Amino acid sequence: MSSIEQRVSDLRQHIERLGRTSNEQWMASLDERKRKELEFHDAHRDRAKAETKIDQDTYEKFYGNKKYYVATKASREYTSDWIAQHARNSVFLDYACGDGVNAIAAAKAGASLSLGLDISPVSVANATADAAKASVSGNTCFFQADCENTKLPDASVDTIICSGMLHHLDLSYAFPELHRILRPGGRILAVEALDYNPAIKLYRMRTPEMRTEWEKSHILSLKDVKFAERFFKIGEVRYWHVLGIVAPHVGSFAETLHKIDKVLTRIPYVQRMAWIFTFELIRHPSA
Repeated sequence: MSSIEQRVSDLRQHIERLGRTSNEQWMASLDERKRKELEFHDAHRDRAKAETKIDQDTYEKFYGNKKYYVATKASREYTSDWIAQHARNSVFLDYACGDGVNAIAAAKAGASLSLGLDISPVSVANATADAAKASVSGNTCFFQADCENTKLPDASVDTIICSGMLHHLDLSYAFPELHRILRPGGRILAVEALDYNPAIKLYRMRTPEMRTEWEKSHILSLKDVKFAERFFKIGEVRYWHVLGIVAPHVGSFAETLHKIDKVLTRIPYVQRMAWIFTFELIRHPSA
């Protein structure tokens, strides 16, 4: 058995043991903040609720920000390309995986084992079902866990994606935990909203139902990237969607805005008005 095959086998057995924790034990291990996050994301990942014919006002209250996702094509393509480049023949982790889109993409890209962990059991169930539909159950594994205390073995993961989730965590716990489970030389891609644009901040303030109390107060800035330097080498930092965020409202003019964004996101300080930024974290080979 090769080294990667042995690691995959050991990880599967380890995760199976973690899964024997009863729901009562699991809930007792979480503090109030984390229980609120679990409840919030269970509700928002409930597909039956989302697919029912709820009235428009209720839909807008809970899911209204989805209309802006059409503006994120460029950053989504970058993320997809990054996964395809780094997932093959690796142990890949979709950290706070939601419905497991990135873990499934990594499995399709040839990950030896693509893991997805999430605090929400509804998310884990959705991801497991979607992996089966995508015919990648053989090299995926989804499980419920606390991102700030994953219980995964030291240096057990090669590649990690943190997509739109670090702002749900206490980074003073999350960054050390990510460093602990990442193998030396391993690489992380973080995809996050950026906390500088006043118009976007105003929108968040006016739509409190879409976010938990913790989330609203912890949108990431470059100070958080600086903090990450205590644990990682910082790789490429990129900025996305300054004007393109209004794409859902401008029809055929949207493509022009996306082209302008390619210039704006390269200009120092102007780039800080971006909706989303991405940054790589690399564990030093000797760390």
